[in-house]
Formats: sequence, C-alpha cells, structure tokens
Amino acid sequence: MKFSHIDGGEPFDWGKTSELYAKYRDIYPEEFLIRLANAANIREGANVLDLGTGSGVIPRMLYATGARFTGVDISENQISEARRLANEATMCINFECLSAEEYLSAPRSFDSILACQCFDYFDHKVLAKRVWRALKSGGRFAVAYMSWLPFEDEIAGRSEALVLKYNPKWTGCGERPRPIRIPEIYLKYFSVRSSEVFRLDVPFTRESWHGRMLACRGVSASLGESEVQAFSDEHMRMLSSFPER
Repeated sequence: MKFSHIDGGEPFDWGKTSELYAKYRDIYPEEFLIRLANAANIREGANVLDLGTGSGVIPRMLYATGARFTGVDISENQISEARRLANEATMCINFECLSAEEYLSAPRSFDSILACQCFDYFDHKVLAKRVWRALKSGGRFAVAYMSWLPFEDEIAGRSEALVLKYNPKWTGCGERPRPIRIPEIYLKYFSVRSSEVFRLDVPFTRESWHGRMLACRGVSASLGESEVQAFSDEHMRMLSSFPER
C-alpha cells in the first residue's frame, strides 16, 4: 500500500507485521471497548462489519457482546492470523480478504460498521456510499483511533524518535489528543451523533511495548529485515534503562 499523504508516499505492507500484530496488538482497554460498543450500538444479535480488521482484534474483543461479526482486510496474512486466532478461541467470525472499498454486501445488511485504526487508508469517495448502502436504516458507522502520546510519556517519545531515526519519512508520529477528522463526503450520507477524545492508561512490559513498536507501520511494515533488526536491538537497549513494567 502507498498513499501520497502517508510516509511521503513510501510503500508499506501490513502483511509483513502479521505475526507481531497478532501477538502484540490486542491492547485495547475495557473502557475503550465499552465506549466503542456503545457508540456503534453493538449488542446481542446485531450484525456488525469491521473494516480493516487486521488480525481481527475488535471482533474478538467484542465477541462476548453476542453480535455477529464480519471482518474484512486487504492483507492475506492479516486475515490468516485473524482466522487462526478466532479458531483457537472457538469464535465464529467471518473473515474475508478484500479491501473495504471492494467489499459488497446486500443493501441494508449491517446494524453497525466499524473502522478502527484504519480510517486514513480508505478511498473515502468510494467508501462513504458503500457504508451508507450496507447499513440498515438507523444503523451506525463508528470510527475509532488509539495512539500513544509521545509528548506525555518518555518511553513513547523516545521510542518514536528511534523509529524516525530509521524511517525519517514515517508520519505516524507526534500525536496529541485530537478528534478524528471526518471527510466532508460522509456528511452527505450521515449525521454526526457523537465524538469524544479521552485518555487511558495502558500497561506494558518491556517485551510487550517492544513488540508493539515493532508492529507499527514505521518499522516492520516498512523497513528491510536488517533495518528492523537494528531498530530492535537499539530499542531493547533503550528499554533496559526503564523498569520491567
């Protein structure tokens, strides 16, 4: 994948991070999940579509709601991991390898549609109408994003600086609390019901934070094998000066 507004147009491949993603990205706190489920009206028996599902984190973490989930993602490796993890957890989730823009459902099929951590990667002119068409009357489209805060946490800030050392074109840096920007095309089909920005503490160990950083777009999805190894070695040296948890 490559986009002119992301990483200076340099390509990246989430499929290269799939094993790391599956191991280290199930990190959403309970409060985040509760707020997402409430915003999207996810409930028992609801039919829910998760766009850009990756390794199926959101469907698996919200499976206990009793909703029926479908997850779609453009990466074959990500979908393979999603199916493996769901099978291991004996969860019945439908996963399909397609881009969000290519996915076709019968009109008015879903009560809720989600896009978490992936909204910047879509062709919104195509997707807005597709989502509107796929939602039932009164259905909800929920967009969510969670980021570390490099100006508020020293470990996050130093880790981010190290990513930029190896990948100076990476644009996934410098985040501050902010609303998600919703392109104007969506307002043709939807009204904004709510928008909220909030802080949460997310615990990590050295290993889990190291894995989380390796799984980010600016590292394993973008760099060559030797560069990833060099980043990994230097990042672990940096983390050794901080507490284990």
